[in-house]
Amino acid sequence: MTEIVNHWIGGKAVDGASGTYGPVTDPATGAVTRRVAFASAEEVDVAVAAAKEAYATWGQSSLARRTEILFRFRALLDSHRDEIAALITAEHGKVHSDALGEVARGLEIVDLACGISVQLKGELSTQVATRVDVAAIRQPLGVVAGITPFNFPAMVPMWMFPIAIACGNTFVLKPSEKDPSASVRIAALLTEAGLPDGVFNVVHGDRTAVDRLLEHPDVKAVSFVGSTPIARHIHTTASAHGKRVQALGGAKNHMLVLPDADLDAAADAAVSAAYGSAGERCMAISAVVAVGAVGDTLVEKIRERAEKIVIGPGSDPASEMGPLITREHRDKVASYVAGAAADGAEVVLDGTGHTVDGHEDGHWIGISLLDKVPTTARAYRDEIFGPVLCVLRAETYEEGVALINASPFGNGTAIFTRDGGAARRFQLEVEAGMVGVNVPIPVPVGYHSFGGWKDSLFGDHHVYGNDGTHFYTRGKVVTTRWPDPSEAPAGVDLGFPRNH
Repeated sequence: MTEIVNHWIGGKAVDGASGTYGPVTDPATGAVTRRVAFASAEEVDVAVAAAKEAYATWGQSSLARRTEILFRFRALLDSHRDEIAALITAEHGKVHSDALGEVARGLEIVDLACGISVQLKGELSTQVATRVDVAAIRQPLGVVAGITPFNFPAMVPMWMFPIAIACGNTFVLKPSEKDPSASVRIAALLTEAGLPDGVFNVVHGDRTAVDRLLEHPDVKAVSFVGSTPIARHIHTTASAHGKRVQALGGAKNHMLVLPDADLDAAADAAVSAAYGSAGERCMAISAVVAVGAVGDTLVEKIRERAEKIVIGPGSDPASEMGPLITREHRDKVASYVAGAAADGAEVVLDGTGHTVDGHEDGHWIGISLLDKVPTTARAYRDEIFGPVLCVLRAETYEEGVALINASPFGNGTAIFTRDGGAARRFQLEVEAGMVGVNVPIPVPVGYHSFGGWKDSLFGDHHVYGNDGTHFYTRGKVVTTRWPDPSEAPAGVDLGFPRNH
């Protein structure tokens, strides 16, 4: 009998009641290994009610208690990182070392949450007028929700819930239905760490569950990471229902390579950033812009390295790249390569026919490299989310930056150069939220915030860092005046309040 991945509500696993389930496959074999329960709107309501009930006490709990529990959770997460990585590999397909790296980056945000007291200090001004003090404090919102993608089933939820619950909120997570097990295991570790029942809940499902979270009157804020069309829907719908929203969308991340760059370093970086995790990263480099005469040499260096990548099951230590998440996604990625030549691109490497012996039914695709790609090509315009790298040509730095800035996406970008002046100019002129200088994937450390510009972000706040704390709290200013006991009452004064 196939194992069922159920919800986690009120501190325990809860069987799905809707009768609707989705398949969870092993991408390396194509076999259905589990089924995941899909929540009805009524089941989402139960999870939100549990979170609301828990907020009545958790929202008033001390910072010391919250951080004590998070410290215990951090220790448990650290000791179980290999187990969680194995769940990620089994359901997502990424190689085990990459899954371990995902858990490690999530731990960074737990570290930040453990020190949340510093972020919540507030401000105080004394004697702004005679015996008048003004204090600014931050308070939690209530029940908040996170809707997260398949490509980082542990890390992206940890971008959200540690800070949210450290600030005093309670949380309802709707993870991707494609790889749901890691989130439930994390929920169990939170309970083991002593987190009160209902503070963290997990409901699985499809659009029914998502839309109910967006509409529910007791959900005060929604965090989302996913594609741009869905991010736009999340932002529009949740905002219309009076919620605070941070919705991170898609990307087409460019890497500008100037003629003075170390081309070996640039080629290493391009291959690592384009093909790591089979390209299923919102921070993957999917477009290299080669400036001047370096294009041919750079493409050849990328090709030489890409051809050596070992593709196989994520559980095999020899594998450097695993399969794609589903067969449907694999076929969609392959369609961009199949149509590239007709769109005017030169196909240097075509990985669409790749298979792995003994795993012929897996969702396999090899490395693809497209050169001299026009900006009108479908492979350039769309976020492919697979191991396909486009190389574009530009004659000058200015032309390259203009090409990057013309993209509707503005998530991350990078420049490779030895020229400090050019790098400084680039970081100021390029229209993207995260910039790398000789760093291909400029994902910020936990105490800086992650987020893009343009169609890569909907809402005013990035995730984690200072923005995360501000998103999950709201400010309050308190003005107080205590009369001196030696003074007589001042009497009624209907005039405008004076600050002296």
